[in-house]
Amino acid sequence: MTTRKRAQGTKTSRRTGADPSAEAWSEAELDAIEAAFPEGMSVQQIVEAYTERGERLTEATFRKYVQLGLLPRSRRVGRKGKRRGSQGLYPATAVRQLAHIRRLMAQGFTIEEIQKEFLFVRGDIEALERQLERVYVAFDEALEERRRQAGSGDPQVVGALQRARETGADLLRQLEAIERRLTLRARMAHAAL
Repeated sequence: MTTRKRAQGTKTSRRTGADPSAEAWSEAELDAIEAAFPEGMSVQQIVEAYTERGERLTEATFRKYVQLGLLPRSRRVGRKGKRRGSQGLYPATAVRQLAHIRRLMAQGFTIEEIQKEFLFVRGDIEALERQLERVYVAFDEALEERRRQAGSGDPQVVGALQRARETGADLLRQLEAIERRLTLRARMAHAAL
């Protein structure tokens, strides 16, 4: 390893706040976090997930990435109890996105390059997925209510909803594939420099 590359590596790890010896998140770890927090995570929970792994992450850094559009915005969720207010919950997929951002920064990409080349639609695709899920849940609840009232469900509507789910899943897969191809081209262009 050349001195320049070593210096670059040190600079990158200092910039990202990541421990250079820390292992990358595995798919199983990321899937487990997303399964454990289906309603979302507070910024404190996300920071804690990183610090438990020995990686530095501050709330300020996390919030800056949100402001820059690198991570999705939170949604306000009311707390149970009188006068408890609300708290912002981020989709648990923000942990996966943050890990991706840190990997790209460790490879020498700047925040501007990441914004432009890698994550320009990632948040929108994930927001679309969450919105579709909310629509499906609303339809499921309406169908269940009708089934309770009428004593039976409407097989045509159930079938149509299933086809809509399949179409939505296919759309999301296609959009993610397009994004992967575009980001691969950006990586290859960066590597050529």
